[in-house]
Amino acid sequence: MGNGLHEWPLILFTVLGQSIAGGAIVTGLAWLSTDDKQQKQRIVNAMLVLWVLMGLGFLASMMHMGSPLRAFNSMNRVFASSLSNEVLFGSVFFALGGLWWLLSALKKMPEGLGKIWLLLTMLMGLVFVWAMTRVYMISTVPTWDTPHTTIGFFMTVFVVGPILGTLLLRVAKFPLNSGKLAAISVVAYIVTIASVLIQSGEIALIATSVQKASDLVPDYGFLQMIRLVATSLGLLLWVLPVIRQNQPSVISLLIGTLLVLFGELIGRGLFYGLHMTVGMAVA
Repeated sequence: MGNGLHEWPLILFTVLGQSIAGGAIVTGLAWLSTDDKQQKQRIVNAMLVLWVLMGLGFLASMMHMGSPLRAFNSMNRVFASSLSNEVLFGSVFFALGGLWWLLSALKKMPEGLGKIWLLLTMLMGLVFVWAMTRVYMISTVPTWDTPHTTIGFFMTVFVVGPILGTLLLRVAKFPLNSGKLAAISVVAYIVTIASVLIQSGEIALIATSVQKASDLVPDYGFLQMIRLVATSLGLLLWVLPVIRQNQPSVISLLIGTLLVLFGELIGRGLFYGLHMTVGMAVA
């Protein structure tokens, strides 16, 4: 029982990976939309944050595995094991994005190739998130083997990604009207809330002869409330200036991004806290 904090390396890895996949799409589309070479370079410089965070995410995942050697061994069953696929697609995403950033920062990336490379990186980010969801589709873990896992993972992409991307674009002084991006985050968060509410009802019905899923995280409701407050405040720091037709400041976007990330980390901790292995679940 608990709040899932014992799985903090996986919490960091999954939330950061999904957030960066979303952030890479937002900043990548901005880079593709401008022909101003100086503006492109400022966006590239700001995108360094994404790949540093991705590196931290992979470092956390290696800590979960115990050693880098185990991380390499986890790729032994590519296309036969969901875990191997997650490591493979995550590594390809990280490698593509990191190399694209390095060559672009050094101004060694041909423009035509750079566009194709960046689009492939953005696509690979979504494939990486999809591969993550497959790791947790385990028939003997009824609290994970549900569409809510896939919904939760992809909604992190679209809740955190747009605000993180907007923050980086503001740092890069990119002329962005972020109203549509804010709407994407808000809609994604509404979907998240709906999924959480539906899943909460389903969790109450999952039980075995010795264990109830609802007993796994005694503070489930309280922690979800903290998550709701943190994410709502974070999004409001972004949405309110947009409604007033003002550009949100870098500081408000930074605080908003941290609050939204905090909310997602709490949600992912609850996800891991709900782990239960059964031979057969009854509902």
